[in-house]
Amino acid sequence: MGTPEFPDLGRHCSVQHCKQIDFLPFTCDRCDLSYCLEHRSYIKHQCSKAGNNDVTVVICPLCAKGVRLIPNEDPNISWETHVNTECDPSNYDKVIKKMKCPVSRCKEVLTFSNTIKCKDCSVDHCLKHRFGLDHDCPGPKKPATTSSSFWATSLLNVASSFRENRQVARDGAGLRRSSSGSAGQMEECPQCRVKFSSVTALVEHVKKVHERNNQSRVLKMSIDVCPKCGRGFRDPVSLVEHVEKDHGGTSKA
Repeated sequence: MGTPEFPDLGRHCSVQHCKQIDFLPFTCDRCDLSYCLEHRSYIKHQCSKAGNNDVTVVICPLCAKGVRLIPNEDPNISWETHVNTECDPSNYDKVIKKMKCPVSRCKEVLTFSNTIKCKDCSVDHCLKHRFGLDHDCPGPKKPATTSSSFWATSLLNVASSFRENRQVARDGAGLRRSSSGSAGQMEECPQCRVKFSSVTALVEHVKKVHERNNQSRVLKMSIDVCPKCGRGFRDPVSLVEHVEKDHGGTSKA
């Protein structure tokens, strides 16, 4: 047994009718004897110290799950217990059926090492069809968009608020306006905070100042606000004329 250089190399199988020399022997964890490949299991060498460590597992043909056979128990009882309690036929396809590349006529089975998820369509493909042109990628899913922009939503909210205030006025609260226009319900632009006396004026202001080509692009321009009534003016001269005409020449709020 062994060689002159390695005299302890290899072991004979402990089974009496075998005694085969094995240079990579298996040592039983219960009886601590050496065995060859053929007699390494508890059953093959009839280990007397196996006890409950002798585990036999069969694969269920219905759900592809492993069924452990309990020692000293009829295998038919273990099988019936599995079928009546935990057997799930729907699990069979999940275990047995292998995913393949979704490209037509491609039979490549997708595994851990050859699966690539497309960044645009988020679908798994094989390495050969990982690029969008190879699997006719439809592109990223476009989020649901509405025709109304941010300003349209803001104007709808303002209009809704205006209708509620008008209903209150009809019920008896009323909407008081002074001759100077400084009192009453004022509509405020959500972008530049300029106040207007009506929703129509606010809409026209947003279209002229804050929207161009049906896009929400804010134009860079300065708005001079009257400190008395809150009206906005693009030209400072117009603001001065307004103060002199409507407020008697004073701009104190």
